[in-house]
Formats: sequence, structure tokens, C-alpha cells
Amino acid sequence: MTNAAEALTVVVERDLSHPPEKVWRALTQPHLIAEWLMQNDFKPDLGHRFNLRAEWGTLDCKVLAIEPHKVLSYAWDGLGLESVVTWTLTPTGRGTHLRMEQTGFKPEQKQAYQGAKFGWPRFFDSMEKVLEKADAA
Repeated sequence: MTNAAEALTVVVERDLSHPPEKVWRALTQPHLIAEWLMQNDFKPDLGHRFNLRAEWGTLDCKVLAIEPHKVLSYAWDGLGLESVVTWTLTPTGRGTHLRMEQTGFKPEQKQAYQGAKFGWPRFFDSMEKVLEKADAA
């Protein structure tokens, strides 16, 4: 078992020019998640088990915490990685401060950790494009 002090964490934060309600929809509506992250069968229900699917494989996930327009947390397990992704939305004068934290990378999981460090900012970029569309309004 990995000591929590040894586990690595990826954090990405960004100020978005959209209200928390709109950002929340991008985080919780399956058709929008598919546009910026992966194909999925997500439901915003505590305890719901769902999959995220990409060409490289499938992630088994479970909703761990949900506080509409504020916090969403889910297990993100696959390819030997057992981690937790937590989204925190904070209203700002100009929109929303969005923070994503993925915890649970073991020290020997350098490839997964580096992949997350590289991948999450790209997912954020894709999410911003989705948020610009009228159907995410």
C-alpha cells in the first residue's frame, strides 16, 4: 500500500468566463462530457458507477461526492491506476474558478502521472470550447 505522503497529485486550475451553473453542466451532462473528455455513461448521482471510454481503454469510475454547482468527485480507476478526481467550482466576479485535483498516483506510476499533467490542461482547453457553444448554455 502506498503511503499517502508518497502519492502524487495533479492540480489544474483555471478562471473561466462562464457561471458555475454552465460549467457544472459541462461536468455532468454525458453528451457534453463526451465532447471535452471521453465517451461515458455518467449520471450525477452519488454512488453511480460509470465508465469513461477512449481508444486506449476504459476507466471504471464511481461518483464519490456531489454538491451541485460546487463539488464533484469520482474514482478514476484503470490501467493500474486507482485515483480520485475532484472538481471544485468557485464563483468569481467574472465567472468561475475551476480546480481539478487528481490524487493517488504511486511514485512508480510516472508515465500515468506525466500523462495526467500533460492531458488535463488539454481537456480544460476542450471544455472551454464546449462552454463557448450555445448548447452548453
